[in-house]
Amino acid sequence: MADNNRKVRVRFAPSPTGALHIGGVRTALYNYLFARQHGGDFILRIEDTDSQRFVPGAENYIIESLKWCGIHTDEGVEQGGPHAPYRQSERKEIYLQYAKQLVQSGNAYYAFDTAEQLDALRKQAEAEGKTFAYDHTVRRQLQTSLALTQQEVDERIARGDNWVIRFMMPEDEDVQMDDIIRGHIVINTKTLDDKVLYKSADQLPTYHLANIVDDHLMEITHVIRGEEWLPSLPLHYLLYRAFGWQRPEFAHLPLLLKPQGQGKLSKRDGDKFGFPVFPLQWDAPDGSSAMGYRESGYLPEAFINMLALLGWNPGTEQEIFSMDELINAFSLDKVSKSGARFNPDKAKWFNAQYIRMADDQRLAQLVQPIYAQRGISVTIDRAAQAIALIKERATFPVDLVDLTQKLFVRPADYDEKSVAKFWKADNVARLAELRQLLEADSITDPAAAEARVHEWIKSKDYSMGQLMNTLRIAIWGVSQGPSIFHIISFIGKEEALARIDVAAASLGQGA
Repeated sequence: MADNNRKVRVRFAPSPTGALHIGGVRTALYNYLFARQHGGDFILRIEDTDSQRFVPGAENYIIESLKWCGIHTDEGVEQGGPHAPYRQSERKEIYLQYAKQLVQSGNAYYAFDTAEQLDALRKQAEAEGKTFAYDHTVRRQLQTSLALTQQEVDERIARGDNWVIRFMMPEDEDVQMDDIIRGHIVINTKTLDDKVLYKSADQLPTYHLANIVDDHLMEITHVIRGEEWLPSLPLHYLLYRAFGWQRPEFAHLPLLLKPQGQGKLSKRDGDKFGFPVFPLQWDAPDGSSAMGYRESGYLPEAFINMLALLGWNPGTEQEIFSMDELINAFSLDKVSKSGARFNPDKAKWFNAQYIRMADDQRLAQLVQPIYAQRGISVTIDRAAQAIALIKERATFPVDLVDLTQKLFVRPADYDEKSVAKFWKADNVARLAELRQLLEADSITDPAAAEARVHEWIKSKDYSMGQLMNTLRIAIWGVSQGPSIFHIISFIGKEEALARIDVAAASLGQGA
């Protein structure tokens, strides 16, 4: 898979046409893991030759997304490198010489057909019940350098006629190809047309030429990309042969599928079911916006862990992987050929696991703005202490604030179902007794205080569940939540007693 004589070099080469889909992030991740595992280089190249689809801000969005994910580039548009520039629009002068080289070697030709002429040919074919293809059956009958004299070609170019350079596909050849994920593939060239490689109108190459030239010049050893590029593989194989260049190894990744399993995961699916399909929030130039995993409260480690397992199976029961563990375990031959179904609930599960494992101080810093929005002034250290009590119950950072808010602000109201079930006259009377016990206790050690209170309740032959839930309503507002003695220890005995008094005044002596 990796040639020991060549340093592994891979690239992620997105087009800046909008937000980076999580399928693209997964492609970047698999390239990154492969490079790191083999001690190689990971390059970010921006393929912006399609000027009509270029979207301002998209390139910066791609760079920021990779940084948030912890996918670090060795060379690229931001830090440069020995093969700069890494933006294709800045490499325009490179491609024409290689396109002309293919013409000179007999592997490509000039075509001068106008858009109107080609459209007429398509309509004529449709009228005859056929599909027009620009291939070996028509290339010598049309306005091409194969049909024109050299003088006519030179004159047309000199007077400024628009032209393209097309690859001359072999007429009847089985192209033998190998893919790391999909195995051996054979395609006959009779099914392929003569793709455009370069256009004089905008003086830009098409994806096919720029991609091959840049991969060669940047010494790319492995091309790991989405399966949507699989139909282009025969042309790319033949281009490498035509240039006489060493070909990289190819691996075509499976699609990310909708939660239902049919069709490619799209933004529309996210909008419909309420989950992000982009790593970061995308604010488009037209004013529209799409939610991102970062803004939705996902930790980057959880997002990456989830994404790594969409299409790759480590062959074990392990599900939680750090980035270093992913680098050590990743293998392209364990990537599935079939599409991977996205599961929004599993994504939440991963986030909950990482919330539990995260450092409390880090989580406190993360949610500090949410506390501030709610008018709660709390130090990082104090917030971290609160988060430690409840983070086992949280899925997102906002849950941490929801679950700890009452540690800093007294309950504004009381859960009606809990009150109806437990706020009874006998329980309220016994709560008054318990209040006296708590007032006399230091409550510095939650476990010890809990043991003393439980022993007292047993000695009185009171119902443990009834009385403890009544106490919880008074202090927490609802009969469920973290350990009540950890709550009392956190808020302090005086605040706990005050909350009992406020509850008694608000709810009365019970039914």
